[in-house]
Amino acid sequence: MQLTARQNEILARIRREGRVEVETLAAGFNVTTQTIRRDLNLLSERGLAARVHGGARFTNSISNVGYEERRSQASAAKEAIGARTAALIPDSCSVMLNIGTTTEQVARALAGHDDLVVISNNVNVINTLIGSSAKELILAGGVVRPTDGAIVGEEAVDFISRYKVDYAVIGASAIDIDGAVLDYDSREVSVARAILRNARARILVSDALKFDRSAPVRICDIAEIDIFVTDRGPPDPFMEAAARGETEVLIAEPGLEALDDCA
Repeated sequence: MQLTARQNEILARIRREGRVEVETLAAGFNVTTQTIRRDLNLLSERGLAARVHGGARFTNSISNVGYEERRSQASAAKEAIGARTAALIPDSCSVMLNIGTTTEQVARALAGHDDLVVISNNVNVINTLIGSSAKELILAGGVVRPTDGAIVGEEAVDFISRYKVDYAVIGASAIDIDGAVLDYDSREVSVARAILRNARARILVSDALKFDRSAPVRICDIAEIDIFVTDRGPPDPFMEAAARGETEVLIAEPGLEALDDCA
C-alpha cells in the first residue's frame, strides 16, 4: 500500500526536522491524534521512522543517509549552535574542526572573525572559510571521502597530531544519556580523538536529536569536553554526568537572540 499524501508530508517533516509531535501534527492537518498515531505507527512498521513518546523521530541509524540530507535535518538548530559556538572563540587564535554538518555551521559563523588559524579534516569547512579574514586555512592530508568531504584514517590522525591549537570543535553522530559521545566510523573517531588531544579547550556541538540516536564507537565521555553547545536542554542523567565532569552546557535556541546558559 502506498503512503497517503498526509503520510508522505509527515515523513518529509521527520526527515527535515528530525522529530515530530503527535499534537502538533494533528493540529496542523486538522485530524485527530488517533489518526496521526496510526500514520506514525505505519511509518514505523515500514522502517521509515522510529516511534517515541508523544511522536516520532528519524530512524536511529543515519550512516546510510546522504550528506546533503543530513545538512537539512535540524538546520535551524545547527545554525543557532554555530553562532553560539563562534561567539566563544576570539579573533587571533587557532581552531580545529572535524567532519560534520554542525561544525560546518560553526565555520560559517567564524567567517567574520579575524586572524584565525583553522585546521580541519573537513573539506567543506575549509571551502566555507575561503575568502574570509582567516590568517591561515590548513586542510589535513589524506584520502578525501567523496560522499561528504571527510579526510579520515591514520594519515589524517598523524597530520592533526603535528599541531597544538587553542580550540577544538567536534560534532558527533549520537550522544548517550550516560555522557558517552559516539560515532559510526572508527576512522572518523580516531581523527576526532586526535583533535581533542591537541587542543587547550574542547567544545562539542550537537543538536538535541542526537540523544535519540545510537552509534557504536565512543569518541569520548562528556567529562572530557569543556563546553557542550546544543539547542535544547539535555536529559537529566546527561546533565548529571556533565556536572560531575565540570562540563559547561550552553543552550542555543533557534530564533532567539538571548541564549540561556546551564551549569
